[in-house]
Amino acid sequence: MANVTVIGAQWGDEGKGKIVDWLATRADAVVRFQGGHNAGHTLVVRDQTYKLSLLPSGIVTGTLSLIGNGVVLDPWALRDEMARLEGQGVSITADNFGIADNCPLILPLHRDLDGLREAAAGKGKIGTTGRGIGPAYEDKVGRRAIRVCDLAHLDAIEPQLDRLCAHHDALRAGFGQEKVDRAALLDELREIAPFVGQFAQPVWKRLNEVRKSGAKILFEGAQGVLLDVDHGTYPFVTSSNTVSGTVASGSGLGPNAAGFVLGIVKAYTTRVGSGPFPTELEDETGQRLGERGHEFGTVTARKRRCGWFDAVLVRQTCALSGVTGIALTKIDVLDGFETIRICTGYRLGDEVLDYLPAHAADQVRVEPIYEEIEGWEGTTVGARSWADLPAQAIKYIRRIEELIECPVASVSTSPERDDTILVRDPFAD
Repeated sequence: MANVTVIGAQWGDEGKGKIVDWLATRADAVVRFQGGHNAGHTLVVRDQTYKLSLLPSGIVTGTLSLIGNGVVLDPWALRDEMARLEGQGVSITADNFGIADNCPLILPLHRDLDGLREAAAGKGKIGTTGRGIGPAYEDKVGRRAIRVCDLAHLDAIEPQLDRLCAHHDALRAGFGQEKVDRAALLDELREIAPFVGQFAQPVWKRLNEVRKSGAKILFEGAQGVLLDVDHGTYPFVTSSNTVSGTVASGSGLGPNAAGFVLGIVKAYTTRVGSGPFPTELEDETGQRLGERGHEFGTVTARKRRCGWFDAVLVRQTCALSGVTGIALTKIDVLDGFETIRICTGYRLGDEVLDYLPAHAADQVRVEPIYEEIEGWEGTTVGARSWADLPAQAIKYIRRIEELIECPVASVSTSPERDDTILVRDPFAD
């Protein structure tokens, strides 16, 4: 059986939680391979709603759930999240959950730095969640990170703290802040170490054993391709690579591990925070999309900006991530619109472009070229087969397929797990 990699093919918030939850019921292991607790997935299972940030979605069904080395881990946030889920009856043990022992930690000093920078940025604000994700990734590549495995060797950690604090003390001085309180930091690390230690392991090794047994692995991406630090709308991006290729480096498996790449795509477009958004609607239509789609962030509760479907962007992200098929979500939000627009290209001055240019100034300047499609009467809510969909809704879906040059593998018609039209099973051979 094939492995499956799920990635967001827009700016995140595409409805990955439901799709991953649905796939997780059929997987033998679910793996997070990048990002931090700035990601958020909402799962609705019967009458219960689960909100996840760090824990892989498989944990709700008891599926083996692993956090790979490509993730930056806030162990205190993880402990709080686990306590909340256990309060909802979810069992989390060393048998069904593991953390890569070479996973870098997000420390309180990272959260401090994130907030100080954003507060001082003025008009240059990126719109981070303030959770320390970016500074933690900086320390990782700067070779001064404290990692999960270091928690078992805290008596010998002074040289690492020297290197870490030399960097952060200089930055804090620039903001008029006191030096890092090393004693307090060490106390916090000693306090959290036993909790993390019970789950720490060489995840790459466990995954290789799972794979050799012929089991099915689901790789769960966070954010979306347009927030990729290389390929997204830089600098308004996250601090990790969100494309499917990161599965290899972020989990410890080889580049052929990704299997079927399922791109999650909303039937319209949303974005949280700052940055360019060519099809954004700052009018009643945008308001209507936001209200009907309940467009508020799982982690931050920030209101999402809304706009028409941008086929240029999705075609680009599907190419960048080698998407095999897309899962189209929230088609029901478009019920009742008289006409619906799809962006098919951009104008930049005298040029017509079929891609989003790399420079931020050009990304802001592009003007969308729209194609108008007739809307549909009736509802798509709860549809589980093509026969349940209005003819015009099917026409809209087929037009999206043509424009993004990628087939639809499934269509989601409500937050409920079973309200899904399956076209192609990602786990099939």
